Amino acid sequence: MQNTARRVTYYRAVTPPPLVTADLVPTALFEQAARRFRMLGEPVRLAILNVLHTRGEAHVQDIVAATGQSQANVSKHLRLLLDERLVGRRQEGLFAFYRITDPTLAGLCVLVCGALGGKDGPGAGG
Repeated sequence: MQNTARRVTYYRAVTPPPLVTADLVPTALFEQAARRFRMLGEPVRLAILNVLHTRGEAHVQDIVAATGQSQANVSKHLRLLLDERLVGRRQEGLFAFYRITDPTLAGLCVLVCGALGGKDGPGAGG
């Protein structure tokens, strides 16, 4: 008997990628975006932000103890984060308490750490 089966070739339709209709970073925001990325490009500031994310709000001495940095170094970095409006400050007598005020910060860190393969980003429990 002869094999009369026909050979059928299937072709999968390939969908082209969507057209990009906007700039990755709008030209008018270059300076602001670069400043924001510089703020997040310092490991000490990331450690401070981790403490604030975990605790919600923290006193300077709590941040010093949690990060192992000097008070002067923590205060310097908190001032920079405050100037860029990434954190807010509440004064209670002689004590200053800091908290994250930028609602986009956690999402941005999750995206970046996810792309790097990090498993310990915000919300990962560690």
